[in-house]
Amino acid sequence: MKNVFYYFIKYTVLFASKCYFRKIKIIGLENIPTDGGVLFSPNHQGAFLDPLLVGSAIPQPVTSLTRSDVFGGPFQWFMDALKMLPVYRIRNGYSNLKKNDEIFSKCRCLLSSKQSIMMFSEAAHHNEYFLQQLSKGSSRLVYEAQIESESPIYILPVGINYGHLSKPLCDLNLVFGKPILIKEFLSESITKPEAINKIREALRVGMKNCIWLPENDDNYLKRKKLIHRRNTAMDFKVIKQGIAKMNLSPKKDYKSESKIKFLVALISIPNLPPLYFMKKILSLFEDVVFYSSIKMTAGLILFGLWWLILLTFVGISQNWIVAIPVMFTSILFLYIRQNLLHFLR
Repeated sequence: MKNVFYYFIKYTVLFASKCYFRKIKIIGLENIPTDGGVLFSPNHQGAFLDPLLVGSAIPQPVTSLTRSDVFGGPFQWFMDALKMLPVYRIRNGYSNLKKNDEIFSKCRCLLSSKQSIMMFSEAAHHNEYFLQQLSKGSSRLVYEAQIESESPIYILPVGINYGHLSKPLCDLNLVFGKPILIKEFLSESITKPEAINKIREALRVGMKNCIWLPENDDNYLKRKKLIHRRNTAMDFKVIKQGIAKMNLSPKKDYKSESKIKFLVALISIPNLPPLYFMKKILSLFEDVVFYSSIKMTAGLILFGLWWLILLTFVGISQNWIVAIPVMFTSILFLYIRQNLLHFLR
């Protein structure tokens, strides 16, 4: 039953992401090794949307390491079905850190049996495009797994590139980099800490190659402004090189933002109930990093339910010939509204 639920969620996420994003480009799936265990290491800009997107794109099932405070309670069955394991941090209490030994032991067994896991090496989500400092956890895990395993173990850098960090109908580039073979870091001439640091450095370089804007330098804010819809429609390498050289087109400023806001409000009317509840849900989260995650997942439910209610109500009160155009008009208005939002700052 849990396997059925896992694949149901996987294909639901695939469907929802195609509705939420304007265009999705998945690059480098051919880089995923098939002869050993793989630890996927994505950057972490989108809260729980990140593991959903990466997990749905990977052909094989993947076990995800997730912060421990979301586990337990009535949703534990679903966490298990989604192949999620808790990771304990110092903020969860020093005594809980010992529980990580059992979790990492499970992960080493999974990797040794040629299965896949996902771990965010940045350790915490954030609201910037550049790569944060990497922790040693993922590098240590694959090193220790390779020591125990005769099969090859890999760590694979992944870049999640959002055209906008909170608005729908942006572009998404999901980039799978070159796999890093851990056996190449096993040598009697270097110590374990040295090997782990070398793996982390190789991972850092690999992840930066998968990200549009990997560096937080003096020109970061100027480069960040180049990430907008006109530019993110291009190929990944063109975007990355254009941002680095700062020769892409800047975002066009519109003087009539008040008119656009009025138009957005006007065409929101056919979808006011789900938009109202979405706003209420978002108000519960102070961290804007959660916004895209909530909009895609809750939006699928809220708008799907609203359009079903709208179809049924008009169909019964009027007739079904009228109900279907009304529902599709509501969908069209939402699509136009979400596009218009990109003209606003």
